[in-house]
Amino acid sequence: MAELPSGLLEACVVVGASSDKLRDILQLHQQNKLNDHTVLEAEVLQVHAPPFVTKETNSSQAIGPAFSRVQRRKSFIKKKRRDRASESLTNGDTAGRAEASPATEDISVPKDLDLIALPQLCFPGGLQLAAEQLEDNYHFLVFTDMFGNRTHGVVVQYYRDVQSCQEGAAQNGHRWNSSKSRLYTPFAVCIISKFPYYNALRDCLSCLLVQLRPARHADFEETIKEFSAKLSLVPLPPPGQLHVSFSLRPLQVVLPSRDDPDSPVIDIDLHLPFLCFTHTGLLQVLSCLLQEQRLVFFSSDWARLTLVAESLLLYLQPLSWQQPYVPVLARGMLDFLMAPTAFLMGCHISHFEEVAAETEDLILVNVDDGTIQSSWSETIDLPFIPLAAAECFTSRAESLQLHYDLELCHLGVGTDANTLRCQRRDWQRRLNTQIQNISLELVVNIFRGVQDFLNHEHRVFNSEEFLRTRDPGDQCFYKKVLDTHFFHSFLRDRLNRKQDSFSRMEQNTRSHRNRAMTESPRRPPMSELSRTGYNSYTSPNDRLSKRLGASLPNLEQSGTDHVAPIVCSRPASLRKMTPDIGLKFLQKSVKVFRLPEFPPPLAYHYVQNYYSDMVALLGKAINTTTSEESALLARYHYLRGLVNTVSNRRLDALEDFQSLYKTDSEIFPSQMVKSLVDSLPESERIQADRRPELKRLISRVKRDQERERARNSIGTEEGAVKRFQLPKKYMQLEEFVKCVQESGIVKDQGTIHRLFDALTVGHQKQVSPDLFRVFYTIWKETEAEAQEVCLPSSVLEHIEPSECVFKLSSSVKTSRGVGKIAMTQRRPFLLTDGRPGYVEVAQYRDLEEVKVSSAPFLLLRIPSLKLRVRGRKEAFEANLKTETELWNLMVKEMWAGRNMADQHKDPQYMQQALTNALLMDAAVGSLQNSKSIYAASKLAHFDRIKMEVPMMVPKTTAETLKHKINPSLELAAPQPVDVLLYTPGQLWVSVSGGKVMVFDASSWSLTHTCHVGNARLNCMLGVDKDQVWMGSEDSVIYIISMVAMVCNRQLTEHRAEVTGLALDTDKYSQKVAYSCSAEGAVMVWDISTLQVKRHFRLSCDRLLSVFSCSGSLWCSSRDSIMEVWRNGSLKHRLNLPEQQKGSVSSFSSVLLLPEREELWSVCTGSAEVCIWSMKDHTKPFHRVTLQDCSGCYCLIKVKNQVWVGGFSRSSTKGKIYVLDTERHQVLKELHGHNDKVTALCSAEDRYVLSGAGRHDGKIAIWKVE
Repeated sequence: MAELPSGLLEACVVVGASSDKLRDILQLHQQNKLNDHTVLEAEVLQVHAPPFVTKETNSSQAIGPAFSRVQRRKSFIKKKRRDRASESLTNGDTAGRAEASPATEDISVPKDLDLIALPQLCFPGGLQLAAEQLEDNYHFLVFTDMFGNRTHGVVVQYYRDVQSCQEGAAQNGHRWNSSKSRLYTPFAVCIISKFPYYNALRDCLSCLLVQLRPARHADFEETIKEFSAKLSLVPLPPPGQLHVSFSLRPLQVVLPSRDDPDSPVIDIDLHLPFLCFTHTGLLQVLSCLLQEQRLVFFSSDWARLTLVAESLLLYLQPLSWQQPYVPVLARGMLDFLMAPTAFLMGCHISHFEEVAAETEDLILVNVDDGTIQSSWSETIDLPFIPLAAAECFTSRAESLQLHYDLELCHLGVGTDANTLRCQRRDWQRRLNTQIQNISLELVVNIFRGVQDFLNHEHRVFNSEEFLRTRDPGDQCFYKKVLDTHFFHSFLRDRLNRKQDSFSRMEQNTRSHRNRAMTESPRRPPMSELSRTGYNSYTSPNDRLSKRLGASLPNLEQSGTDHVAPIVCSRPASLRKMTPDIGLKFLQKSVKVFRLPEFPPPLAYHYVQNYYSDMVALLGKAINTTTSEESALLARYHYLRGLVNTVSNRRLDALEDFQSLYKTDSEIFPSQMVKSLVDSLPESERIQADRRPELKRLISRVKRDQERERARNSIGTEEGAVKRFQLPKKYMQLEEFVKCVQESGIVKDQGTIHRLFDALTVGHQKQVSPDLFRVFYTIWKETEAEAQEVCLPSSVLEHIEPSECVFKLSSSVKTSRGVGKIAMTQRRPFLLTDGRPGYVEVAQYRDLEEVKVSSAPFLLLRIPSLKLRVRGRKEAFEANLKTETELWNLMVKEMWAGRNMADQHKDPQYMQQALTNALLMDAAVGSLQNSKSIYAASKLAHFDRIKMEVPMMVPKTTAETLKHKINPSLELAAPQPVDVLLYTPGQLWVSVSGGKVMVFDASSWSLTHTCHVGNARLNCMLGVDKDQVWMGSEDSVIYIISMVAMVCNRQLTEHRAEVTGLALDTDKYSQKVAYSCSAEGAVMVWDISTLQVKRHFRLSCDRLLSVFSCSGSLWCSSRDSIMEVWRNGSLKHRLNLPEQQKGSVSSFSSVLLLPEREELWSVCTGSAEVCIWSMKDHTKPFHRVTLQDCSGCYCLIKVKNQVWVGGFSRSSTKGKIYVLDTERHQVLKELHGHNDKVTALCSAEDRYVLSGAGRHDGKIAIWKVE
């Protein structure tokens, strides 16, 4: 039996006074003995839950229709009746009446539905009779089970004449006095659903009351049962742009879809809290929620309690409230408020004084008045939301248009109710979107930068470091929030790299991250410190946004790259601005799919016909939807697959889900499809195996199951989140590496190994917890001391805005005056004493000599540091005394790092040198012994390289190399660059494990990161303006949208790893794409429909690539290059050159030059470039031998040059050879990588980008001449 998702209806429950009670009450009323304020006990009278319709013939394989799950049921009424019968034995009259009453059917209740507290919640103020017909009253409920799963209820209370409820009583010998005033009793009808469709279900109940009012009491139960059965037929819309509507007469009811699979359903008016509270009050309530206080909401309107509470929790999405949550407490449940944990509950306003007096430590929120106070005082002594985020929220909130009447000013009076409701829904949807955007921005501004203090490898959050970057006035708030369940689950999602609404907005509103180029220890630029002081500086990313910009290549750099994360200044005319300006994402048009009319009699064959009609309507919608609307097409397939599933059309359902998977894998219902596959009978399994598409889908489901089982058996720690703690025991190298990485000091393993050597000089190779604690403390103290430096404007004008002071010496005498030596990432300079002034010493690149000297003082010689600067006669000397040796090491390391950064055009060398210098400082301070300087010298990495191996870069390389990017910067070890692709304005980089990084081509800064599968990518192709195709080792072609930067579409037809992609136009001038896989399969794709137009298979040893040229396809494998016709028939075959056969060589890359009718090829184990004529395939007509080369891996054509990426034979480093296409000669040899060059691409024929293997992991940017 397939496990189906919950439908719209879980159950429909009727609650009211029992007929026996009403009979007794009516008699008392006739005898004038009835109390005016009689309160009756509410009971469950009816429960209606699916399935309502079952197949007449038994079938063990049948899937119950009406979105039902086969459930064991328990009788809810039977026990009550037994109890009541035992009580009535003492009252003969009552017993007699009970025996006389006709037997009714037992109420059957789903096993996961608890109705014990429901009567109280349906009548939270008690069930009271009335002397007149009162108006209908709606309110909303939320139930939470022990696992935190929520179920939602919508309740309507409506009144019926008690006399009409006793229609058959007169026939049993009772006559009512018609002259007596009539008596009315309330009944409650509660629809229970797994989803918070509050507005839609309220509309449904409104339609139900239209039917109930004229109905006889005898038809009461049947009317509600038929109503419930209709709702059980309604399929829920899939996530995305497709809503579902259905007619209940007289209303057309709409079920809105959620935005994405991780978003909640929103079917309420989100602006209600703005009408109840001032902006300050609203922020205060949100602050209390974020700090997980014990909150109680009060209102005179039960409905308002739930709607306001639900809205507030939606404001904090994607953070999820995980504490007890009961927005409506009946008066018999007030003892819940004594719970010691944090909670969010709601009470009637009449209990306000009682609750305030009897309980402590509560936050009391009066929704009606918009006031917030504590149970111990009229004020709240809790930290407020951070000021900058609060001001930004307030400025945007003030421009919200909250009153629908203002929208109606220019409209006429509508005459159709459904049209008016549709207008109101559209207005509300737009307003809800604006509120969602500004509330999400509030959450993003509060928690911006959290990811910079996470260590994903060890799942550690460095909370102390994060707190240090917050404003002092905000730190109390953060200290409380960081200890909440709210924040813990949020951290878990960040560590799991969850791409939710927070991640997307945080990415879109932050400045471009240059961390792919450079990373420095967290210190703000001096310009920022001088303006605000360190503690006002809250975003570590801002420090990286423009650093080292001078070393970037001279491309078109946008002057508007930097986007301030928090805009605090209010516009002059807020009322004229769009509330969520700057936050708007691409708004997709919403489509509404209208369900067919419900079948009149709910018999099995009528229900099946209803499903058939729905499938037909969806089929028509699919056929009329263009391929450009792929997202909408996917939703139609989802909905049709769902309907086919519940109507037992399993194979049709699987075909729909296969189409869905190819069109938009993000909403693929994995669990439902898995359950559906498991439920297939043998006969249908055989049929499925005969259909290639279904066979692939079933095999994929099985693979996913195996992976899930393997993951569960390994026991992954996806839920674990740790706070960094100092070690408590001695650490060997492995434990030391982990501890340093968790601390956030440095991630690079090579640096940590050198630090370990430094801290263990002269004793056993292990670091004591005391030594590490001292080292860590000194590192942080030095950082804090430098951050407290506030330079006057007279000093700031001499240094770059992005410079930071990383180290200050004590006050010393120098050859240029008395003061402190300050070290930045660009220079040392003298900060003079007294009135602070700036005295130039030198920039690191201008130094000629750094040495330890001594200066005379009376009869003594004082150690000093002497710096000789290029172009100056006099040396700079500073009497640093005991600090001299340390400053000598640090300045030399910075000097060597600067030289290497300049030579290699790689700013990371400078940052690494800076880290090394700061580690030296902390190591010397923590060791405090005679060997401390020797120990620190272990960290002088670049200075040692400079002394041991001359690092001069060849002149040709230095002139051609413009810049370097390090995609592995935030990782512990370099990752190989597998594929490079340039699209206009963007560089796409694939590194190991399906990770794709996107860089802005004007600044080479990282803009996006995404994962496609878990396997290595072999190829990438820009297909049109919005698509990048990526071929993976897992046999899937992933399609990423350049606009949304998400991968929702996959092509799964290949059976082996995809190795090549190409683009061409067919004979009808339509764009087509070619793909090939390792086992020899070649497929031709229609780009617009993503369908395979044709495919064929070639016999070869691992097919590597495919190209289209002059009506033919050229396919390269390890042992041959084949020219084939477009239908797949072989035209010609080029084999490996004779001298390379039998060796380890194999073709690695092929390049077509159709204008010269040439084909160039390189091999993995050969130093030759073979040039073939496209007309003569017998042998290469020319060979170019590459000097000092052990193999080639890639080649591309740029202008009239061919660039070849290879591997040096002598130095085991990567080399790039630039060849002239006309003379077939090597023009240049470029040395830019420490490992083989594995990928090449061209950026508009102006630059060539090269990527290297795992020992290097960097991307070099070369200028094309």
